[in-house]
This record gives sequence, structure tokens and C-alpha cells, in this order.
Amino acid sequence: MQHKKPAEPTLEQSTMIEDAVILHQSGQLDTAEILYNKLLKFLPCNTTILTNLGTITLQKGNLQDGLITIEKSLQINPHQPNALNNKGNALQDLNRLDEALASYERAIAFKPEYAEAYCNRATTLQALNRPNEALTSYDHALILKPDYAEAYSNRGTTLQDLNRPDEALASCERAISINPDFAEAYFNRGNALKDLNRLDEAISSFEQAIFLKPDFAEAYSNLGNTLKDLNRLNEALASYEHAIILNPFYADAYYNRGIALQDLNLLDEALTCYDRAIVLDSNYAKAYSNRGTTLQDLNQLNEALANYEHAIILKPDYAEVYWNKSLLKLLMGEYLEGWQLYEWGWKSFARKPLRNFDEPLWLGNESLRNKTVLIYPEQGLGDYIQYIRYAVLVEQLGATIILEVPLALMALSSTLKGQFTLIECGKTLPDFDYQCPVMSLPLAFKTTVETIPVQLPYLYADEYKKQQWQVKLGKKTVTRIGLVWSGSSIHKNDQKRSLLLKQFETFLNFPLEFHCLQNQIREIDVKTLTEFPHIHQHQDDLLDFSDTAALVDAMDIIISVDTSVAHLAGAMGKQVFILLPYAPDYRWLLDRADSPWYPTAKLFRQAEMDNWEAVIIKISKILLTV
Repeated sequence: MQHKKPAEPTLEQSTMIEDAVILHQSGQLDTAEILYNKLLKFLPCNTTILTNLGTITLQKGNLQDGLITIEKSLQINPHQPNALNNKGNALQDLNRLDEALASYERAIAFKPEYAEAYCNRATTLQALNRPNEALTSYDHALILKPDYAEAYSNRGTTLQDLNRPDEALASCERAISINPDFAEAYFNRGNALKDLNRLDEAISSFEQAIFLKPDFAEAYSNLGNTLKDLNRLNEALASYEHAIILNPFYADAYYNRGIALQDLNLLDEALTCYDRAIVLDSNYAKAYSNRGTTLQDLNQLNEALANYEHAIILKPDYAEVYWNKSLLKLLMGEYLEGWQLYEWGWKSFARKPLRNFDEPLWLGNESLRNKTVLIYPEQGLGDYIQYIRYAVLVEQLGATIILEVPLALMALSSTLKGQFTLIECGKTLPDFDYQCPVMSLPLAFKTTVETIPVQLPYLYADEYKKQQWQVKLGKKTVTRIGLVWSGSSIHKNDQKRSLLLKQFETFLNFPLEFHCLQNQIREIDVKTLTEFPHIHQHQDDLLDFSDTAALVDAMDIIISVDTSVAHLAGAMGKQVFILLPYAPDYRWLLDRADSPWYPTAKLFRQAEMDNWEAVIIKISKILLTV
């Protein structure tokens, strides 16, 4: 079908078209639109008018009408690179990405030197999760237009997607050097700095983006994320709230605010935020996953599981939600499924990246007769203490064992009953045939609650150090109690698990001999220790876990929050009272006062959130009888 050749504009109409273009370029969209519509009555098939009018409609946010107008122009003349580029922009905004990509490629076919089309093509490829092709397209745009700030800035986001944050930062800084007032470049620069853990600089970059563009909701939200990483949670909340004021339909801001509220243990408010994010985006898998962790913290376990399952339906390759589900399944005692799901942690933030060994991972399938196996640590020291018991079982399969051991646990690990080669972390490893991280050993042995290996003790105090402590402590005249009331302040669950020493006050004046087993005392607890001078302190003598083990051995009872010392006492077969928060760590299971991992442990659980008083009273009643 041949289109009728458009009428040529008169001289006066040509002048009006030029005026409309100037108005359009100067940002006077409404005035330009009125003039274009007036011209369209006389020149209904003029492609310049149609294309520019469609572009204005797009700029004003009316994507469908703008697209219709541009397509009408392209029906008259399909060979318009500018119209094809703008059509691609509309399709990209409508999330019709494959169509957008085709439109940009047609624009480039008609105009190979079209830098803007290459840049827009790159953003579409990026949205299609094709970052390497996107990077090539940005690079082509920059060859054509070396001072193209937007291409440098967007190229930075692609380099971030490719986990190349240093290059991303350099690309964003190049954009800023070209255009020092480019808010989006400062925003992307902030993201790169955050990925590089240069958080204070990231904050400055986000703040500069906001200064240049005060209504920049995304910058406020990402500023909040950075403040949250610095544990400046109240400031983070304020930043998220500002983002939401600017854009009440900003699902990510509600989601991020929910995380900060969850970190502050304001769980009901966190749920409200996740609910709002899901209302705005029903496919928001991350919001469902975090809603699940919040419900799990509230001990609403079936509801938590339902949210994890829904997140998996929405995003079947979502590693973090499988990890969250694994912890819930383990908490519920469903070990076989839980250990399988636990391996998803390698693909998420939860477990450190799987070590890049040439030797294969052993998960219980291959024979180990006459083979050498490397067992290495991951996560915390308490985790290593809990699971290193499996090394004995691996040796019983006929294997020679190399244990890679954190420095603080080297001397203690030498007390394991087996012929193990111990290598300090970071030192050169000898040859081996298979490797297995310590946290994967329960999976390798298909551990259920009923088959947990509990041959206690499996770790021991050094005899010489035991004698040293006996001399230092002197003759025992009353029951000796070892105390651990707080763990590492940087632990992600520290707010839930750690107490103030003052909270032990109920029993601290009992006629017992109290010893502090912590080698770090928080400033807030120093004053309390001066009020209870009979509590013996040993921080300067606890250089590694073999020192702690010898002191633990001298105690009759250890009272500890959920820390590595609690695991040490359990592994040594000592009587240990472990204080657990309302939502316990997965390893302590549910609704039981004992632990199948440590038969000499007694578990004291919060019956309601943040109520340690009832727990202390229970322990006090027992201590009155010792």
C-alpha cells in the first residue's frame, strides 16, 4: 500500500514548525504541543510534526498515545531514525523490551552513526539481562560520541552488573567530568562506591545527586541503604520516608524501609512495609522472602513458609529465599530437606563464595578409601566448633584428613581424637583428592535429628593449661559459674541474642563463684563489673580458644547466650545453660529444653519477644539449688 505523499508546508508553516521545535527543545512542552496540534490540522501527514508531537506526549508520560502518534509517522515514512529511536524509548518504558530492541536496531540500520540509539539499545539489553552485549553497545556509542556523559553513566551500571565496580566507578566519574551537574551520574557513582564498601564516599555521592535533583526518590532510597549498612538505622528510615513522600508508589523504598525496621526489631511495622511493597508490585519476590523472615522472627512459622514458597513460585532461581527456607526447615527439625536447601547459600549472600578448588566437592557420594579430604571452615567459630565433630566420621570412611583451621582454634582443634593434619587458614595447603566445607558435612552424612553424632566430649582442654588455671583459681570452695552475656557486636543477630550484664543481677549476689568467660567487655558492662567486684575477669588471659577451654573446664556450670563459648562448653561435655531469644537460631530447634547436638546443655527460651527477665528467673531458681 502506497501512502499519499505529504503536502509540503508553506513558508509560514515551516516557520511555525521551527518555532515549535525551539519551544520543544527549551522544555516548553505545553506551548510546543499546542503549536504542533494547530499545524497538524493543515499538515496531517507531516512526519516531523507527528514524530515531535508523539515525543512530547511521551515526555509528558502518556506512553500509549505517544506511541500511537509516532507509529502513525512511521507508517508514512518507515525510514526515520529519530522516530524509531523514540518509539524504542516508549516501548522500553512499557517494558516491551524485545520490541524496543528491534526499534533501536532499525534506527541504527538507517543511521549507523546514531550514538543515542546505541546508548538506548544498551539500556534495553541491560534490562534484558544481557550485560556483555549492553557494554559493547555503550562502547560503540562512546566511539561515535566521546563526550556522551549519559552513556558513561549508564555504562557504569552495566559494569556493576558484571561485578566490575572499580571500572563502574571510573565510568561514572568520567560522566561527571563531562557534566558536573549530572545527578544520575552521581547516583550511579554512589552505587559503585557502595559496592566497593566505600560507604562514606557513597553517602556524599548520593547527597550530591539529591542536591542537584531534589525530587530524586531513588537517590534517597539508596542513601538509606548505605546508612543502613553503617547501622545508622534511624537516619536510613528518614531517607526511605523521604523517598516515599516523593514517590508514594515506590515499592523498593517500602521494601528497604521494611528491612531497616526489621533490623530495629520493629517487626509489625516491617510487615506493613512489605505488604505495601507487594500491593504495589505483586511479583516482588524479595518482599515475600523478607516478609517470611519477619514472620519467622514472630514465630509464625507456617505463614513464613507460605511466603517463602510464594517467592519461589515468582522467582524459581532465587537463592536467598531457598536459604531462608533451609533455615526454617532446619529449625523445624526437617533436616534432610533443610541440609539440601542449605547448599543454596553458596549462590546467595549467606555463605561465602565456594572455594575455587580444582579438586571435587565431596558431599557423601564417592568412596573415600585411601583418599585425602580437605575440610575447611566457613562462617563463624561457633559453627566450626559445632560441626568439626564430623571430621572423625570422615576419617572412619578410610580417608586421610586435612583440617584447615582458624588461628584462634588451632590449639583447640589439636585435641580432636584422630590423625588429622592441621593447617592454619591462609597457609599453603598440601595435596588432597576431595574438599568439603565444614557446614556441608551434615548433608554429606544425611543427618537427621535422630542421627546427630553426639560422642561427647570431642574437644578437650589442654592438660598444662588446666593445671595453670587450677593454680590461678585456687581451691574451689563453692560452685563455679562461667558467664557469657554478650557476643560479637557485629553479629547480624546480636541485638536479639546479647544481654547486658546488669540483666544477670538477679543471681549475681548468690553465694557462688562467678567468672567472666568473655575476652571482650562492652563499655556499658564495665560499670556493672565495678558494682560486682566478686566477678572474676580473665580477658587478658584468654588469647585463643585453648585458653578459654581450660577455663571452661574449671567451671561447674556455664551460663551463656548463643555464642561460640556455648558451643565450646557443649563440645567439651560441660553443663551449659544456653539463653535463647524468642526466635532462636535454626540449630536449637523448637519447643525443647535440651539439644540433640549437646546433651549436657539446657536451653532457656524466651516465651515472648525481648523478655529475658522470665529466663533469668528460671535460671536463678536452679542456681539456688546447686
